[in-house]
Amino acid sequence: MGYRTILVHCDVDKAVPHRLAIAADLAERFGAHLVGVHARPPFEAPVYFDAGGAFPMDDFFRAYEASVKANEAKASAAFAAAIKGRHLSTEWRAADGYAEAVLPVHARYADLVVLGQAGPDPSTTPADLPETVALATGRPILVVPYIGVTKSPGKVVMLCWNASRESACAACDALPLLEAASKVVVLVVEPEISATGHGAEPGADVAAWLARHGVEVIVQREAAPDADVGALILSRAADLDVDLIVMGVYGHSRMRELVLGGASRTMLGSMTVPILMSH
Repeated sequence: MGYRTILVHCDVDKAVPHRLAIAADLAERFGAHLVGVHARPPFEAPVYFDAGGAFPMDDFFRAYEASVKANEAKASAAFAAAIKGRHLSTEWRAADGYAEAVLPVHARYADLVVLGQAGPDPSTTPADLPETVALATGRPILVVPYIGVTKSPGKVVMLCWNASRESACAACDALPLLEAASKVVVLVVEPEISATGHGAEPGADVAAWLARHGVEVIVQREAAPDADVGALILSRAADLDVDLIVMGVYGHSRMRELVLGGASRTMLGSMTVPILMSH
């Protein structure tokens, strides 16, 4: 099992080189076909436009066209720079539409999608793009911190496990990385033993399953008395020098507040290492 097609979002954000570097590294590691996708947003007339004013609509449209062409050229150049000198099978795609609509369509035909964390500066890319794509496609999403990383992810991995459908999906989607990791920590926070969830020893069942795939794990159980699970996960990731966090993402596309609440909001807002998430 491995990633045969990796898709990476190419916009004009200042942090795009960070995600492109990781996407290219992973494509080399797994011998995958790397696809760069750029979204060209549609033209929108200014809400303040006055048909009888001094600025004809043609001027606005020409400015829009120039901006779209410049952004595509910049994104394409960044993609070309990231793959230069690498022995990779690559493909460049530019599609008309907003990123949140374009990416899910292309992502359905990829094994792994690489996106960027929303940065502090205003951007045309939605801050909740990773969750949107994860919920719309069912594909694993690797989110790269906007500050970048010092090493390629996958050597020391933390799997956040709560015995749910979503965490099981994330663990399965991350198997190629888990199997190649030198250390895997299964983090179980505030486990509740039940017939449909954690067994008598929380984390033991997933550890046994992973062992059959040749993955040796360390199970670490934690209490979160203040219920700030996201902060606890990030803290443990720092303590253990983790370079990749694997987790499930929850909610439904019509109930976005559930996705953005709790641990998901904390993790995606304060992440310092890449996060692979699945729904």
